[in-house]
Amino acid sequence: MARTDALTSDFLIIGAGLAGLYAALQAARYGSVCLLTKTSISETNSAWAQGGIAAAVDENDSPQLHREDTLRAGRGLCDERAVDVLVREGPECIKELERLGVAFDRTPSGYELGREGGHSRRRIVHAGGSSTGQRIVARLSALVLQNLNITLIEHAVVTELLTVEGCCVGARFLCDGREQLVRARTTILATGGAAALYHRTTNPPGTTGEGIALAYRAGAELADLEFIQFHPTALALPTARSFLISEAVRGEGAHLLNPDGERFMLKYDGRAELAPRDVIARAIFEEMRRFKTDHVFLSLRHLDPALVRSRFANIYETCLQYGLDLTRDLIPVAPAAHYTIGGVRTDLWAETTVPNLFAVGEVSCTGVHGANRLASNALLECLVFARRAVEAAVRHKVASASGQEVDGVRACSPANSQPSELSRVRQLMTQYVGLVRDRAGLEYALAELSRLEIASSGLLREQALVARLIAQSALFRAETRGVHIRSDFPNEDPSWQAHIIVQKDRPMRLEKQLQTESP
Repeated sequence: MARTDALTSDFLIIGAGLAGLYAALQAARYGSVCLLTKTSISETNSAWAQGGIAAAVDENDSPQLHREDTLRAGRGLCDERAVDVLVREGPECIKELERLGVAFDRTPSGYELGREGGHSRRRIVHAGGSSTGQRIVARLSALVLQNLNITLIEHAVVTELLTVEGCCVGARFLCDGREQLVRARTTILATGGAAALYHRTTNPPGTTGEGIALAYRAGAELADLEFIQFHPTALALPTARSFLISEAVRGEGAHLLNPDGERFMLKYDGRAELAPRDVIARAIFEEMRRFKTDHVFLSLRHLDPALVRSRFANIYETCLQYGLDLTRDLIPVAPAAHYTIGGVRTDLWAETTVPNLFAVGEVSCTGVHGANRLASNALLECLVFARRAVEAAVRHKVASASGQEVDGVRACSPANSQPSELSRVRQLMTQYVGLVRDRAGLEYALAELSRLEIASSGLLREQALVARLIAQSALFRAETRGVHIRSDFPNEDPSWQAHIIVQKDRPMRLEKQLQTESP
């Protein structure tokens, strides 16, 4: 049997993307921090973020306008209180990042602001053009490595959240072949989403939802898992990964063309290429179905080539690797799984329904995004709610659980996923739980995923669990809303303007209001 070592810390943070790094730096002001990441600190989903951070920092903008755009995109399912928190506290988080040394792109008159789909104003701040996530994560990572209050453990696979009388007191993890425990007053999940459960995804391979599984097994409520956002414009080449062509490209005036070379978005929405992501993804799907093809085209040929090369340098260079010149060629694109809107249910201070367990970033469901995330609100949500989580934890001043016996939750096996079996999960999710779904396909996927979950162990079991919960939620919601498209229920139904709540050993249920009472 593997030897078990025990560590203690005031704060345990699981995940080292933007939400985890920012939470670690905030928490280090108040005590010791143990930061776990299953990869290295440089291999996070946040580092792949190209678009930027949405915040009302311009004199021609306001939190109220940002609020209205967010609610409009969310198709009636945003929690208005959470949105109010996001847009009100967002600008201060941008200022704090600057104080931490993040250099946002500026002009002589202020921030160089971009505009993306669904936004009524230019309000997207960038750092290094299309390398925003990478720049911010690099800076925060450097600060974390310098901070003596933060202990970073890389390549740590968390297998279980530890609980005492229903309260979270830490976690069990595997690292270098050894099983270890971390006991902590506060545990913050920041593990990211689950979009890599699909074959075509803009996410790194490790984004497979294990944090959602950890919280579920510890008894936490999950919400809105059926809402998987598909980014409309991911590079679609047989020889290329699903590289993201940022929404900011359309914000600067790029056009979507069908195989006949016709610009088609205006017939679907008056905002054309600046419509929200769900509208554009659905329009692309319809054009692909009409022309019996697997992609449409993105055209920047009418834009200033110098602007394109400088503003989108990372995208430009990547396309060149595949023989495509962003300034001259039509770029083949198609929707790809991009963002997990649902996740671990939290209150307005990021606390889950398990006391002393918080969730921030893409693993969480704060209610900000509703049924369709507004572009570039994700990184802002990481910042705002990571800071709130730490503030709430400090206010709680939870007593240490050191020495107490933890509840008997079964630990996961350290066995790795078999590539062929994980490929089967991805095939099922892509074919039956993708952008467009129906009852027959969802029922088949649900049966197969349940079988895989029972027959598997280790990470594959957790991945199959999360995939099964997504499919189950998608089957339960008998309507089309936001990013959730049911071909057998093609319309939005007012009776389904509610959230689907999932909890271990309890029936799935609907709730009109997502937020629980906050401290």
